[in-house]
Amino acid sequence: MPQDEAVVGCTGKVLIGTRGSAGPGEVLVRVRGGSETFLAWSEEPLPTGSTVLVIESRGRREVVVIEWVDPLDALGGDPAGAD
Repeated sequence: MPQDEAVVGCTGKVLIGTRGSAGPGEVLVRVRGGSETFLAWSEEPLPTGSTVLVIESRGRREVVVIEWVDPLDALGGDPAGAD
């Protein structure tokens, strides 16, 4: 089955928790100007509500994800060195 390269590098939210090697969950990924759901595999279990990054496509509707914390979110607080 052809891979969906457009989804690799996109972020999303876990809708149904993944179970690591025991099975997939489901994620809602922001892609192609909208949001789409995919079966999601991960190395470690990820709970519902986690933010994830898609690192691989396993076909048209399956992806591999990792937990993701956007490094730019840290810039939203107080500027560095401010007292």
